[in-house]
Amino acid sequence: MTDDVEGTAELDGLDTEELRRRAFARARQRWDVQFFWHIIKSIPAAEAATGRWEAGPEGVSTASAQVSEALAEHGDPRVQEVLRPVYIEYLTEHGG
Repeated sequence: MTDDVEGTAELDGLDTEELRRRAFARARQRWDVQFFWHIIKSIPAAEAATGRWEAGPEGVSTASAQVSEALAEHGDPRVQEVLRPVYIEYLTEHGG
């Protein structure tokens, strides 16, 4: 058995809350924003998988609110200015 398989088996034996705690701690340690964004993007599908079909629109609204809140808490207008090209690119690609 390889170390990878053994590590996966060990992790699979943990409860979900412990897995979440460890994954979040590792992502914070690595400054892995992509991981957190992946989690946010996965929430609507996870809710739908549990039978909450109406959760799709709610999930997008929730993700939007979380990102807006994170930007507002940061509070640095210079960061907003640096993000301008990202907003322009998105609106150009998706109709603004």
